[in-house]
Amino acid sequence: MTISTVSAPPPRPSTTPLLQLPEVVPPLAKNAAQIALTTASRDFRSDTITAPTQSMGLAMAHAAGGDNVYNDDLTTNGFEASVAALFGKEAGLFVPSGTMSNQLCLRTWLMQPPYSIVCDQRGHVHQYEAGGCAFHSGAAVEPIIPANGLYLTWKDIESRIVPDDDDTHHAPTRIVSLENTINGVIVPQDEIVNIAENLRQSYFDVKLHLDGARIWHVAVKTGKSLEELCRPFDSVSVCFSKGLGAPVGSMMLGPKKFIHKAKHFRKLFGAGMRQVGVLSAAARIALEETFNKLDHTHILASWLASELQKSGAKITYPTDTNMVWFDPTPMGISLKDVIERGAALPDPFILNGNRVVIHHQTDPQALQDLLSIIHQLQGERKM
Repeated sequence: MTISTVSAPPPRPSTTPLLQLPEVVPPLAKNAAQIALTTASRDFRSDTITAPTQSMGLAMAHAAGGDNVYNDDLTTNGFEASVAALFGKEAGLFVPSGTMSNQLCLRTWLMQPPYSIVCDQRGHVHQYEAGGCAFHSGAAVEPIIPANGLYLTWKDIESRIVPDDDDTHHAPTRIVSLENTINGVIVPQDEIVNIAENLRQSYFDVKLHLDGARIWHVAVKTGKSLEELCRPFDSVSVCFSKGLGAPVGSMMLGPKKFIHKAKHFRKLFGAGMRQVGVLSAAARIALEETFNKLDHTHILASWLASELQKSGAKITYPTDTNMVWFDPTPMGISLKDVIERGAALPDPFILNGNRVVIHHQTDPQALQDLLSIIHQLQGERKM
């Protein structure tokens, strides 16, 4: 048999004019990356504002270029498998954000309404995901204020679970969603295990989900493995930008069948991404390089909380990890004045509330400046 060969036409010079983007905003400064790092080092709003590192950029440049929708992205496939193994789960799914990771987990567990989700009243899935539980899943939310003021216990949860029985007036509980850390506070592992065991004994059809965006801090502070911390949960959402410093990315973790189903919803949500290895590569570097730096953020946070308390401020939550919650009003000064004075410094710091979040790029001098402003305002009040 003779096989004929056909040669593709050779390339020729294009007659199409070059596309030039209009300069709508001024071009970036040559030192834009350094400016971003300097700004992040004095920004207390969150641990999501960190600047990507050079090693992240290098990893992105060398990422595999496969199409993730077709499961051809070797960089992302490998990262998903590694993180799943780290957490003791069967599979993982890389997604753009923690909000999407949480909402995909919830939506994948929920089959046919009516149903409801029990969670902490302050929880991210309830307060900070734009009503996603109702919009994406058609789920009612049963928010609970913890009796201890810090974290949910089985005693809080038990009375709020709606059983799937003959009473058709209420939406049966299908998911209990916990968050660890919550407001920087660590939920004791014994209590998590207690919740999981009681659910499986009395409410076997209720799934236990973890918003573990900052679970990295729990592992560092307690010395417990990520696998042990997440063993009680049916599904877990983790974030690589909060705390770890990746530019983009979260991952949902759970059984293989669950993750397979979640891929349908990820596509439905518009997040079936193509050459996403450039993002997962940066997330891998963030996990490998930043995880062991988190203990220093705890040291800085503890020091700041102690100094604020000595000055007369009220610390409103325990400083377990990298967040300091403070109220300056017992000192006779307003938070508004602290924020405005900080913004007016020659080298300003950014504070937008009573929460100071410390990350791996936080400049200790910025914390000193915050204390100096507070002491200055105290002195003016006494004059």
